[in-house]
Amino acid sequence: MPTYETMSFHLETERLVLRPWADSDAGDFRALLSERGNGTPPLEEAWADIASLLAATATTGIALLPVQRRDEGDFIGYCGLIIGRSTLEEPEIAYELFQHAHGRGYATEAARAVLAAAAATGRERLWSTVRAWNAPSLRVLEKLGFARHHVSTDDRGEVVWLTRPLS
Repeated sequence: MPTYETMSFHLETERLVLRPWADSDAGDFRALLSERGNGTPPLEEAWADIASLLAATATTGIALLPVQRRDEGDFIGYCGLIIGRSTLEEPEIAYELFQHAHGRGYATEAARAVLAAAAATGRERLWSTVRAWNAPSLRVLEKLGFARHHVSTDDRGEVVWLTRPLS
């Protein structure tokens, strides 16, 4: 099994900062999750989710990171690498932003920084899985050079699998 460098957990772009999770992110995180339309999770659940993300980072050397706007300093979502439906050798890129932050190029900007960080670990390929109905996310991935690999179906519908070489 190949050995990979640890991903950088602090990334900066022209407009954004991606950094490690803090307990103080729990309120914003639960507000973001509530935009999915399944209710607002309890604060304790958000803290537990953050603890789980931090534990996964310590174990895997890859991270899903909070995204905040540089000038405003506000939490607008997350972006990073996860194992998800893939593997540690070829992880998935994942992102989710508040609806008010959509359409401004933030997801693409954050994901470009994560792609560079992934390449620096020595990995050769990333995956992404997106619900077939999520045209905005599919457009972001297309801008980043991801190509459709296949489509699968689960109990919630079609999942589009995309991949991108890092070298």
